Amino acid sequence: MSDMPTPLVNAEWLATNIGRPSLKIFDASYYLPAEKRDAEAEFLAAHLPGAQRFDVDKISDLDSALPHMVPTPARFEKLVSALGINGDDDLIFYDQKGIFSSPRGWWLMRLFGHHRVAVLDGGLPKWRSHGFATESGGAAILAPGNFRARFRPALLRGIGDIVDNLTTGSELILDARSADRFHARVAEPRPGLRSGHIPGSRNLPFNELLVNGQTFLPVEQLRARLAAAGVDGSTKIVTSCGSGVSAAVLSLGIAIAGLPIGGLYDGSWTEWGFATDLPVEA
Repeated sequence: MSDMPTPLVNAEWLATNIGRPSLKIFDASYYLPAEKRDAEAEFLAAHLPGAQRFDVDKISDLDSALPHMVPTPARFEKLVSALGINGDDDLIFYDQKGIFSSPRGWWLMRLFGHHRVAVLDGGLPKWRSHGFATESGGAAILAPGNFRARFRPALLRGIGDIVDNLTTGSELILDARSADRFHARVAEPRPGLRSGHIPGSRNLPFNELLVNGQTFLPVEQLRARLAAAGVDGSTKIVTSCGSGVSAAVLSLGIAIAGLPIGGLYDGSWTEWGFATDLPVEA
């Protein structure tokens, strides 16, 4: 059995364990268009030793008009097996910013039934701050893995679930976007997208769970911040954001706090805000 801590590992643990054949590392970096950064180019310039690229835009449903939506189990199985992932591997996800998109990779693996998966706290910046080595150039080509998807629908929510929840109120929707976006004080970054939030949802900007955007708060502080937002294990939770990426930061934070992660609304505000027949609050 694996002795890998989950769902979070620190740079020191990874430096000690890197190179184990069953330990696979993935750069799941993703940038918003306004950031004008190229995750692929930055991976080629510097990545953790032996890391593969886990592109959340490609490991998705390419037939959807919405960005990086969850693929079918068959597509996910094919794509991650091509990355060399086996059913008994220990998987580490990180990103180039610290903590932003790596939890999306963690959540996708959990959604499709893989539990031996963790996120590197602090990502590439924390790794570098310890003076640990990086590599440049393309990723090594690995032999195809034997991963088999076991879809867990309880972790996923669609637009119909969120519409139903307007009536039932059975789940608390946590929105990871900034307070200014949540309260419609600024325009959405995607042209034509309405501003505001899903009625009855609650705002918990994902960076409030982090120290300087790079590492998670200590567990007790994390639990206190989540409790202040209504997350204490007594209510079912659904995380949401702009397009299903930073929502996974909340889901991971909830897991680190030892609470049930609930579901993630994959379409998030991009889907809801473009649907002009659905209600919006500001």
